[in-house]
Amino acid sequence: RTLHMAMVGVRDMSVIETPPEDRYPIRTYVVEYDEQIIEQAIRRELARDGQVYFVYNRVQGIERIYNELQELVPEARIAIAHGQMDEAVLERVMLDFYNGEFDILLCTTIIETGMDIPNVNTLIVYDADHLGLAQLYQLRGRVGRTNRVAYAYFTHRKDKILSEDAEKRLQAIKEFTELGSGIKIAMRDLEIRGAGNILGPEQHGFITSVGFEMYCRLLEESIRELKGEVEQAPPEPVFDLEVDAYISDEYVPDPKQKVELYKRIIAVTSLDECDDLEEEIQDRFGDLPTAVRNLLQVARAKVLAKFVGVSSVSVQRGAFVIKLLEGLSLDNLVYSNLMRRFRGQVVYRHGRIPQLRLTKAQNDEESLVQLVQVLQFMHEGLEQVAEGKVAGRNE
Repeated sequence: RTLHMAMVGVRDMSVIETPPEDRYPIRTYVVEYDEQIIEQAIRRELARDGQVYFVYNRVQGIERIYNELQELVPEARIAIAHGQMDEAVLERVMLDFYNGEFDILLCTTIIETGMDIPNVNTLIVYDADHLGLAQLYQLRGRVGRTNRVAYAYFTHRKDKILSEDAEKRLQAIKEFTELGSGIKIAMRDLEIRGAGNILGPEQHGFITSVGFEMYCRLLEESIRELKGEVEQAPPEPVFDLEVDAYISDEYVPDPKQKVELYKRIIAVTSLDECDDLEEEIQDRFGDLPTAVRNLLQVARAKVLAKFVGVSSVSVQRGAFVIKLLEGLSLDNLVYSNLMRRFRGQVVYRHGRIPQLRLTKAQNDEESLVQLVQVLQFMHEGLEQVAEGKVAGRNE
């Protein structure tokens, strides 16, 4: 809820984007629990004289896991730590592990905060699907605190059917591995759990029904209205392209996942954001079908159209008709460069509502690529003109 309040302007937020020197992203794996994988991970760490955290978040049964680990890696020195131990005994175990007298610390999530041991660079979490996303992220932060490459294994039991939220949490911890990804993890956690009532204690909301971005937009508009601030934002461009641009049931069978993707595609505000989303979709669901590629190209075109000042894009007699907002016109330099770059493809018509006609290619995919190229060329040209005018004033 605090993050959400910062996102909508109720509280302030700053993001630290620069990681400490000589740090590497933690290699993160989400896998079914397999003794062979666990043994290999432990032996690899011990071979470089490192240490291992093994997180089992139940005091009852922790002795059984201890015996299993002892059988897997007989030479390993294993210590147990959990919150129900006597305080003095627990402190002694932690100090001994810190001093390198044990190779593996079998523990509960007691290590979630406050542990900073540079020599521990492998983390194994048993039943990771039972933990929250913030917990998983905090646990992963216990390794990789030096210039060594660290490994994190988040495991779940074989053949177990995971809940939808558990799948989302594990997907997020696997997806966001680069340094400085904490804000992305927090945003995904916000989408999964909800923001909570702004004026109440409950941890829920109606975000899932409208999408987080739309929810924030509606809330921001309400806040501005209460403050008496009037935003003169340009209207959203209207697109009527008559192309196949959708997510099929064969590509994304889960309706909820499909709706979530549509919401995120609609909400993109930059080309970089669209590129990142395309990469994520391909990583999660496989090679993009033509219809999905078209959908992402339409999203790119909408982003650029808003920057350029386009009111609508439609199809008439085999061409895209790009209408600018009333009163706008292309700068002469942008116009001449555009005609030269897309000779024979683009026709510009002056008037009260200026418009461009872009001849469509042989298929929808190529046509959308051309549309994005034209809009991007216009955007870059207008930026150069604006920079030239600013430089002229400064001189």
